Amino acid sequence: MTDPKESLGKVRERIDSIDRQIQELISERANWAQEVARVKGEGLSAIDYYRPEREAHVLRMVVDRNKGPLSDGEMVRLFREIMSSCLAQEDPLKVGFLGPEGTFSEQAVRKHFGHAAYGLPLGSIEEVFQEVAAGHADFGVVPVENSGQGMIQVTLDMFLTSEARVCGEVELRVHQCLLSRAAALGEIRRVFAHAQSLQQCKTWLRINLPDVECVAVSSNAEAARLARHADDAAAIAGRTAGKVYGLKPLAEGIEDRADNTTRFLVIGRSLFPPSGNDRTSLLITVNDKPGALYDVLSPFAKHGVSMNRIESRPAHTGKWQYAFFIDVSGHIDDAPLQAALGDMGPVATQVRVLGSYPVALP
Repeated sequence: MTDPKESLGKVRERIDSIDRQIQELISERANWAQEVARVKGEGLSAIDYYRPEREAHVLRMVVDRNKGPLSDGEMVRLFREIMSSCLAQEDPLKVGFLGPEGTFSEQAVRKHFGHAAYGLPLGSIEEVFQEVAAGHADFGVVPVENSGQGMIQVTLDMFLTSEARVCGEVELRVHQCLLSRAAALGEIRRVFAHAQSLQQCKTWLRINLPDVECVAVSSNAEAARLARHADDAAAIAGRTAGKVYGLKPLAEGIEDRADNTTRFLVIGRSLFPPSGNDRTSLLITVNDKPGALYDVLSPFAKHGVSMNRIESRPAHTGKWQYAFFIDVSGHIDDAPLQAALGDMGPVATQVRVLGSYPVALP
């Protein structure tokens, strides 16, 4: 009869052996990453080595090879961290986000760039754009859309005046918690949260805290920072913010929609080559006239370009002039998209490519 302790010992020995192999291979990969830096030349920074199209290709191969038991998302996260650490050996990427520490924006930074990147918490979405434009941040991560509340208007409006390029996208499943120093819901008199989060949780708040004052603040992490100083206050934020600011969850999963997801854009200063599965964001302005929108959209259908979403905003260039933010499948270098934009020229007052970038991974 096999001794269970002896059997367990053999299993642990095998795990230790695999761990040694994994560590050796990671070190070998890091050495080859240094070789890439040597081949490219001296005096370059991390942004000169960062290739989002290459990373997307590598991670898609990870998903294609995955046979379990770990999920695709877990395997992507592990390989993302390996690539992040290899890239940061000399000089980590600097990535701006809506701070302070503990926001969902910071979680999106970590999901896309890994924990070896240097996160730069900033006071507003506008400041993220400004720091990227000034070169103080290599990239920025800004929220653009929530599955329940729609587009983040301030982000769209920044593209009307900024030269920022969209370099990537991140989809983050958002789980909202009610965080507080208080011991019970009955002690809560005020709830701090970002306006979007208040909307995402409005039904739960109406049922469970109908008489509390809801106070909108600049971010959920700021809400947690404020709540930690009061016994009768709570914040709506993620668990990460609770850990950062020393608050415990009185309730979890309080978002009204089970699929509550926020889409973030990665902004930078350059366009990147195709990755093989890309999306292109366009900013198109037209004059107010009958059929203007049809004239803009029909070239996409004519050339077989699939449109993913469209949003209109006042163009800020004149009365009754509108800008359309349009996402389409494909890369700006693709022939069908080039042909569609060529046909659009005579009917649009402006056609601007905001960016072509890999479609979000799990």
